Amino acid sequence: MNTPASGLPAVHLIDGSLYVFRAWHSMPDEFFDADGHPVNAVHGYTRFLCELLERTQPEHIAVAFDASLTSSFRNAIYPPYKANRELPPPDLERQFVQCRAVTEALGIHVMIDHSFEADDLIGSTVWHLRAQGWRSVIVSADKDFGQLLGEHDEQWDYARSQRWGPAGVHEKLGVHPQQVADYLALCGDAVDNIPGVPGVGAKTAAALLSHFGSLDNLLDRIDEVPFLRLRGAATCAAKLREHAEQARLYRRLTRIALDAPGASATDMLLRRRSEPGTLDALCEQLRFGAFTRSRLRALLR
Repeated sequence: MNTPASGLPAVHLIDGSLYVFRAWHSMPDEFFDADGHPVNAVHGYTRFLCELLERTQPEHIAVAFDASLTSSFRNAIYPPYKANRELPPPDLERQFVQCRAVTEALGIHVMIDHSFEADDLIGSTVWHLRAQGWRSVIVSADKDFGQLLGEHDEQWDYARSQRWGPAGVHEKLGVHPQQVADYLALCGDAVDNIPGVPGVGAKTAAALLSHFGSLDNLLDRIDEVPFLRLRGAATCAAKLREHAEQARLYRRLTRIALDAPGASATDMLLRRRSEPGTLDALCEQLRFGAFTRSRLRALLR
């Protein structure tokens, strides 16, 4: 059990889809499974997962995956949500299933749901466990997770070896964790195809939230905006009036749900005892090399 200076036990929550996509883009197309299908993403993801487990040796851990780019509740609210992204090709879809199998073979709890995204599953887990006296280490580079960080929580961008808590969110974005969803609703998030309010960039969004505290207060007090020491303040006020309802809609997209079916108890996140036979069969199917096999076997519980 990881217990830092705060004295609180820690659970590691991994944004699995991010690391599968990274492996897909970074690993060469020279790995194939026993059926001849590409498994470059599986090899890269497995290396990442092995290294993380070796470094942290967590007792409580979960990996969250996205089930689909088109099936979350956000798509029903706003059909253009993530419509700018290409759907994963069949070869990658197959590898997502294999990455989940590797994760489960190591005794790690997997979270996936067709109505909620990985962010929501992690967010709901953070929310549940905080009430039980646990801190969370969210392993992801995604800025959206900043809104989840409580006093003792951390976000860990594993590839860049950077870790930060709530204060780091303000350093990166200019807003506090509780303002991140409002900030993204105002300035938009191109990655998720959320346009934001026209003419409101990141610096303007941060300045507005610094003054008004929240999107709701800002929209209730738009009449004050023209008098702020802000370049183009009058134009900004007009845009906010015109797009107020869209901004509220965008916040429904940018706010991480806390009522998703994440893990509600720490027992669910305790690494389970693994069956060596299951892992060996998986290694054969994926044609892992001797070094990867030895790493995986050493990590069995």
